[in-house]
Amino acid sequence: MRLREVLGVLSKSSPYAVKTERELALANSLDVVKDYLYVATDIESDFHNHLKSLSFGDKKIIFLCGSSGDGKSEILTRYSKQYQHKAHFHLDATHSFSPKETAIERLDQVFADYESGSKALVVGINTGMLGNYSEEGANDKIKHAIKNFLQKKPLNSEFVFLDFEQYPKFKLESHRYSSKFTEQLLQRITEQDDNIIRQYFDKEQALAEADGVLCQNYQLLSIPSVQRIVVESLFKARLMKDQFLTARALLDFVYHLFSGDNYLSENLFTCSESEIVAKIADFDPALLRTKLIDQFVLSHKLNIEDPEFEEFKLALKAKGFDFRKLRSPESIIRLFYLLQYEDIGNNYHHRFKADFNDSLLDKYATIWRLHNSPEQAEAKQELKQFYREVLLTAISKYNNRNAPQLGKDELLLTTRGGFHIAAQVDVKQDNAAIKLEAAAEPEHVGYFHACLKVDEQPLQKMAVNINLLGLLYRICEGYQPNKHDKNAVVLLDELVEELHDIASKAKTLYILHGSSRYRLYNAEGNGSELEVSGG
Repeated sequence: MRLREVLGVLSKSSPYAVKTERELALANSLDVVKDYLYVATDIESDFHNHLKSLSFGDKKIIFLCGSSGDGKSEILTRYSKQYQHKAHFHLDATHSFSPKETAIERLDQVFADYESGSKALVVGINTGMLGNYSEEGANDKIKHAIKNFLQKKPLNSEFVFLDFEQYPKFKLESHRYSSKFTEQLLQRITEQDDNIIRQYFDKEQALAEADGVLCQNYQLLSIPSVQRIVVESLFKARLMKDQFLTARALLDFVYHLFSGDNYLSENLFTCSESEIVAKIADFDPALLRTKLIDQFVLSHKLNIEDPEFEEFKLALKAKGFDFRKLRSPESIIRLFYLLQYEDIGNNYHHRFKADFNDSLLDKYATIWRLHNSPEQAEAKQELKQFYREVLLTAISKYNNRNAPQLGKDELLLTTRGGFHIAAQVDVKQDNAAIKLEAAAEPEHVGYFHACLKVDEQPLQKMAVNINLLGLLYRICEGYQPNKHDKNAVVLLDELVEELHDIASKAKTLYILHGSSRYRLYNAEGNGSELEVSGG
């Protein structure tokens, strides 16, 4: 077998993309490859522990639930024969076994058999089907348990729900972001020793008609810093584009990185067929508009020779790169980006490293971590700085954009006929709420909760994702949001509306017109007696 065929087990179009019981009897040489590539996940470990803890005759239902392509069938088939003496396995609750029977009716029968039998029950099921059964199923006890799970209510000990959504693909750690599954997969494919894939790579390289681009991509993805960039690109797609990532989609993405038409640096950012790459394409370094990158692109298109770049090209050619595959300056920029942490020749590519730095991602990761460890002395000071200089400043500038003369602690309520009506509002970070969030909130890298209060009245928690955070920073710099920011602006508008409700009940209001400023003080709070001052 050739290397491309071996790596093909990663492809979503491969017959190995979905594991079934029938396949277990059809072993061939690719089974060995797939078994080698298999990466056990945390949810599989927890699932296995639940199976091991079962005693014969235990009446318990274990639901393994998630989305299509997340690996449910792979996990279930790995353990179904080993534990069939303890539990009945219903591997796919999305389908029935007969054209005359619906999936709901099949589940009704499976649950009825469970209740009349002596074994536990294991069910692989999509989350959507769980919701459908909770509404349409016949078994009231199980419907009630499913509803409790979906509504995050306590469950009785007869029911266990293991949900892939509760096992995030990415984590933010103390000094980095990680994807355990992706990192372990890339390491397993490319590691130097006891690696069946590398054996096929070595054989491919030795062939006279070797697949040069595929071999080059394998070598590139064997570099730890390149693996880091791939994980970072996936993380940005998850955070900024809300890209849903299943195990099957990630495997297919890795296959595309190897087997695409060009070098990995091109495959990572250019592909019309991959949904993941289509999202990552928005972070294409060739789209960056910096002075240095623009100069390089222009010089290349004008055929202006750069001796240092020519020297660098020789170093790349010595490493096997074919510049006939890198005809455009944009392609070369992508390669610079992919190799930015590597020393090559005269390191010409390092001059672009600062331009490639994604400061927003680093800021988001830092502030996310601060919200999850707010009691540390350093965190307290940094959180205070974020709330004062970024969040509260952005809220004030956004709300008061039509009355910039207002102070930071003043909130514009409305404008009528050139008169601005405002109230003084003391908005502060809510340290107690932040502390409670850090203690109670499960890890979710997609957002953190910003917690504010007016006087001692807590406001609704504000889910801040990376896009909203970027908007906050831009507003602080003078940016005016527009229709393209609508998703992030909705969250800001909700917070501002809540502030308006509170501020409109204030005893003191201000009316501004031109250079005149009037203070209205409602001493009784009922509007029956007003004090007016200013002019």
